[in-house]
Amino acid sequence: MNARAALFDLYGDHLRTRGGRASVAALVRLLAPLDIAAPAVRTAISRMVRQGWLDPVRLPQGPGYAVTPKCERRLDEAAARVYGMGGGPWSGRWHVLVVEPVRDRARRERLRADLAYLGYAPLSETTWIGPRPSPELDALRLAAHRFEASFEGDPRALLARAWDLDGIARAYEDWLASAVDLVGSLPARASDDRVFAVRSKLVHGWRNFLFRDPGLPAELLPPGWPGDKARAFFEEEAARLLPAAAAFVDHNLDGAA
Repeated sequence: MNARAALFDLYGDHLRTRGGRASVAALVRLLAPLDIAAPAVRTAISRMVRQGWLDPVRLPQGPGYAVTPKCERRLDEAAARVYGMGGGPWSGRWHVLVVEPVRDRARRERLRADLAYLGYAPLSETTWIGPRPSPELDALRLAAHRFEASFEGDPRALLARAWDLDGIARAYEDWLASAVDLVGSLPARASDDRVFAVRSKLVHGWRNFLFRDPGLPAELLPPGWPGDKARAFFEEEAARLLPAAAAFVDHNLDGAA
C-alpha cells in the first residue's frame, strides 16, 4: 500500500466522519503502523493537494489538510460501494456512454481508469456500459452522449463480453484466501495500532474491487458467485475490527505522541 492510497483509505474510512481534516503530525502517526514513513506521507499529501483532493488548513494542533468537495464526493461514493449501500436492485437497463475519441494516449488511459472506477466497461473504444448511472460521472466533465437502454438479447452474454467474469471470480477467491490469513495473523489481545493496520489492509484490498466489479446485477451472475462469500467475510471482519481501529484513530487525532 503506497502513501497516497493509504491516505485515501484513511480519510474515507475514518476521517470523513470526523470532520474530514487532520494535522500533518496526526497523519504521520496514523500511517506509521502501515510502515509508511513521514517523508512519503508529506510527498503524497503534496500530490493530493495538486490534484484537488486536499486543501491546507490551520488546525489547533498545527498545519493540516482537509478534504475538498471533490474528494468528499469520491469518498462518499466509494463508501457506498465498499460497504454495500450503493447500487440497489438492477432496473434491467444499462447506462450507455458514447464518448468522443481521445487522441492523446495519457489522457486516454486516464479516462479508461476513471470510467472503470465509476463502474463502466468498454464495448468498443468509444462505447461504454454500466449497470447503473454513476453519481460521479458529471465530475469527469466528459464529452459523451448518454443513454439508458435495454439489450435485445441475453443480458448474460453482454455482461460476459464487457466484464471478465472468470478473472473477477478468481480475484475474489484469491482475496478471500489472503484476507483469512491476514485476519488470522492477529493475536487474541492485539494492540489497537496492530488492529488498525490489519483492518486498513483488509479495507484497502477490498476497495481495489471498485476498479473491477461495479456491483454487477446478481441475477446475471453465475450460481455460487465467490463475490458473495468474500463480501460476507469482509463485512463481518471490518465491523468486528472497527472499535479497536477507531480507538487508535481517535487517540492519535487527540494529539497523543
